[in-house]
Amino acid sequence: MTLLKWALIAFVISLVAGALGFTGIASGASSIARILFGLFLVLAIVIVVIALAVGQAVF
Repeated sequence: MTLLKWALIAFVISLVAGALGFTGIASGASSIARILFGLFLVLAIVIVVIALAVGQAVF
């Protein structure tokens, strides 16, 4: 959950920076948030697939 937390922090930073007019910082924080969220999503899917392959119940 740490990656998701950092992605949310970067997203909030990009929103605040965009609202204040710092477009360079906003676009940088937005791209960082997008990368971290994508990495979190890929890792979550891999863990679910591995758990299903091993036979442990994920639900």
